[in-house]
Amino acid sequence: MRLVAVLGYSHRRFDGMHDICAERVEHAETLQADAVLLSGEVDDMRPAWNGSSVPLLLDPAARSTRENALGVAEAAHRVGADEVVVVTSRWHALRARTLVRAALPRVAVTSSSPPGRPPVALLGREVACLTALPVQLLRVRLRR
Repeated sequence: MRLVAVLGYSHRRFDGMHDICAERVEHAETLQADAVLLSGEVDDMRPAWNGSSVPLLLDPAARSTRENALGVAEAAHRVGADEVVVVTSRWHALRARTLVRAALPRVAVTSSSPPGRPPVALLGREVACLTALPVQLLRVRLRR
């Protein structure tokens, strides 16, 4: 059972679906899945979903990558997934994949990203977030 988990993206001061989030949804639509999880900005992602007619799971509560990872783990357990593909931007994939792996230690976790170059500001933010990754990993492991 392959679960494709699409991580949302929002710029806090942005109305509607951000272009980065739209790219992730469009990319996920090209992937083979037995079930799809939309995590984060589901109010915008759900109407935009035009992918295959597989079970579509929603995690509207996730507001951070750590919360995304915990929601992905819950959904993977619910559907009996033995493989998870995390769909996120290339610049975010390392941290997202690492957190999901920590939440799902016995499940194969990979990532897939839409093409494109990240804005420099987002790269800088991601580097800063990576410095907090050990703390985030500990919090994920304690929750599972």
